[in-house]
Amino acid sequence: MSDHLSAAEHRPATAPGHGIEPPRVPPGRVDEAPALLAEHGAVVLSAYGTGGADPLTLAAAQVLGARLRELYPQRLRTSRDGGPVHLHADSFDVRVDVGGVPSRRRHPDEDHVFVRCVRPAPSGGHSFALDAGRFVDGLATADPELRDFLTGYDVDLYGAWAGLRGLPATPRVGRHVEWTRTGRRVVRRTDGAAPLHRDPDAEHVTAMLDRFTRAVHGLEDGLPRFRLDAGDILVLDNYRCWHGRDGHAGERTVRILTVRSTEAR
Repeated sequence: MSDHLSAAEHRPATAPGHGIEPPRVPPGRVDEAPALLAEHGAVVLSAYGTGGADPLTLAAAQVLGARLRELYPQRLRTSRDGGPVHLHADSFDVRVDVGGVPSRRRHPDEDHVFVRCVRPAPSGGHSFALDAGRFVDGLATADPELRDFLTGYDVDLYGAWAGLRGLPATPRVGRHVEWTRTGRRVVRRTDGAAPLHRDPDAEHVTAMLDRFTRAVHGLEDGLPRFRLDAGDILVLDNYRCWHGRDGHAGERTVRILTVRSTEAR
């Protein structure tokens, strides 16, 4: 038997509506994950075992290798009878003081996300993902005005969350679609975006943010679903893909690690 994944195991990719069903990488074949991640934007490391080492940190090192630049504190998330989580890209800007030393707990330009399923929900809780780059490209014909807004208007990326402890008072100004100095496209999706202070186009920006939200939410029902079982790790190119999950009954727990690679802003 070949040591490489079969054509059927490689099959997922982009489904109608630019949805992604990530390829599953079985134990012992993690060396194939980097190429699959580059091709599809997301992969699932199935039943990832580490022999007692920290699974997320080890997975980040194995998938990104020498490109791994910075890791941020892991987050344990437990939800009980949780509602749906809409499509989003992980992004936040949290700075704290630890023993007199300024430190970052989150970074606006986290370009990879690792989500490990600790406890799957008894019912529901399926994940879904979207190739956001293809979505934006499709807006050229589907909604040119929205595409122009996403690529051409500055917003305060976290203005809707002003006042949160740890969030810098200085607005984080940017566009939903930008490029890094290494040529990677960043496609952001956050509920924190707001018009800039005293922006003369604030009314238009607010209307377009609402239009963006409705457009994204409208895609979710048609996206392929996939389930994360205990020990599975979902790996996402956070610049390229948005992800979310369905509502669920019972308790569901995941652990999340966000990182920056050498190709991040």
